[in-house]
Amino acid sequence: MKKIFLIAAAALLAFTACVKDELYKGPSTIEKVVFSPEAPTSNTDVQVTATVTGIQKVTSVTLKYNGTSVPMTGSGTSYTATIPAMADGTEVSFTVEVANEAGFTTTSDKFSYKVGDPATDWTKLKLNEVYGAGADEEKFFELVNLSDFPIKLNGVTINKDEALTWTGIDGEVVPAHGFFAIIGAKGLTERGFSSGFSAKKSVIVELFDPSGKKLDTFQRGDKDETGAWGASITNYKGSWSRVPDGTGKWMRTDTFTPGEANSTDATEDDYAKN
Repeated sequence: MKKIFLIAAAALLAFTACVKDELYKGPSTIEKVVFSPEAPTSNTDVQVTATVTGIQKVTSVTLKYNGTSVPMTGSGTSYTATIPAMADGTEVSFTVEVANEAGFTTTSDKFSYKVGDPATDWTKLKLNEVYGAGADEEKFFELVNLSDFPIKLNGVTINKDEALTWTGIDGEVVPAHGFFAIIGAKGLTERGFSSGFSAKKSVIVELFDPSGKKLDTFQRGDKDETGAWGASITNYKGSWSRVPDGTGKWMRTDTFTPGEANSTDATEDDYAKN
């Protein structure tokens, strides 16, 4: 009788253990999700951290954002992953998904933020290089952005000889600390400038922000006795460049570099106004 009782007790304990195992099988808990910074700019990565608890062993933690999935790394209860910097105005939404060894999947609430750059500092947009000696399709004006954020050119204008010759449109952007070349004179290229440009005539090129405020000027020579631009002056077959980029004097450079940093092999030009 004692033997039968012991066998029954053992069976009951085994059954209870099985029931306990089944009771402990369940989804993991995502206790907290935080991200930093909460108001990112276009040059800022966002770090997401999730706090995960539960009895079952975690097999994967995944960050899902804007159609992209990346594994989160960590140990214990803390897991992290990074959402890379995105363009100004981008709306980002994300969730965290946790899978465990019991086969359960837990998904967090949805979080979101919008990328926002500070107001454009127009003083950081400069004329950087001009070239008027080649064929009309090769002549160019170049802009440089001295700021830490992209500058959108929509509404930016350039006057040549005090007449409008180019207006920026939506989608044209100068990257942070980058360059933007407007190539082609007399409308011979799709987004070139509309006027002519000669390296052997006096000229003034003026850059304006969308509100009409003048940002920068390139001038070589002066108006003629009638008060018009285009007086004949010494020809030069290179380009005129700010050396160093964006901040230096207008200098003559034998090597012209549209969309790239200016050559530092430069000489003075008596006709260039600085």
